[in-house]
Amino acid sequence: MCTSIYQIALDGTHVLGRTMDWHTLGAGPVFVPRQFQWRSVYDNQGYQNKYAIIGSGRPHDDEIDISDGINEFGLSVQKLTFTNGAIFDQQPDLNKHSIAPFELPLYLLGHYKSIADIEAHIHEIQLMSGEHAFKTYGYPELHYVASDATGRIVAIETSARPLKIYENPLGILTNAHNFERQLSQLRDYMTFTPAFEAGEVPLNTPRVTTGSFSGKKVPAGSYTPGSRFIRAAYYKERTDQPANETEGIISMWHLLNGVCVPKSRAYQQNYSIYRAATVTDSLSYYYESYNRLGTVKLQLTKAMLERTEPVIYQVADELQTVSLN
Repeated sequence: MCTSIYQIALDGTHVLGRTMDWHTLGAGPVFVPRQFQWRSVYDNQGYQNKYAIIGSGRPHDDEIDISDGINEFGLSVQKLTFTNGAIFDQQPDLNKHSIAPFELPLYLLGHYKSIADIEAHIHEIQLMSGEHAFKTYGYPELHYVASDATGRIVAIETSARPLKIYENPLGILTNAHNFERQLSQLRDYMTFTPAFEAGEVPLNTPRVTTGSFSGKKVPAGSYTPGSRFIRAAYYKERTDQPANETEGIISMWHLLNGVCVPKSRAYQQNYSIYRAATVTDSLSYYYESYNRLGTVKLQLTKAMLERTEPVIYQVADELQTVSLN
């Protein structure tokens, strides 16, 4: 599951939010320093990152498994589940970096400054299924979202080999594996601008519809990937554009409310274990776990860039309230 939403505020602030839908909470706020060394579980190959990262993650063997985050240049990456859509390699190419699919955010954020930087090197990366791995990990079906300081946002799709990068000025992604089909279905709910239809949306365009919803369908309330995609896009296009970072986070949290999956163990195991957002311009990370109902903020400061050891922050997954007594 999982839903990703991108917003641009009136002052130019870029906010990339997401729900993380899974059956257990394993990831929380982390800091990964410059020059962090790690080993891939696929082949035990060693890597050394260049750039510092903040986001959500957890220790995993000889690395830190990053679910979503932002690096010191404002590049943000998220991983989302991708049931029945992902295609991974079984045999390594000795001319490529062969890594596990869940390691891609750590690799991209640690090595690249922008989406253009990723594009220039994406052919060097090979995502591997885990049958023959140094430490087996199965077949983690994933695809990815990336945004950067230019205002560009893309989907990195694993439904074909090699990895393919799609421009995504709509700024919405869920788990359904046919991205173009999802966009086509949206035409029943909204009217896209001529620039969007022509694939010529300028960078930092906050909306890609005409603002006319008359005579269109109204989104359904289910939690399927398709329904969440439509609902997120529909309400993002209709909601007031936030003025700045503060309003952007408030707006993002309310948009995510519409796609957060509640606990419903009798019907499904996954629910929205946390929601999070990166802010490109202030290098900030906001995080709220399911039970907490209170947001924590982590900011990548100059002082943090001098640190040489990773930090795993302890954030209690329990209700946080302010007593008025």
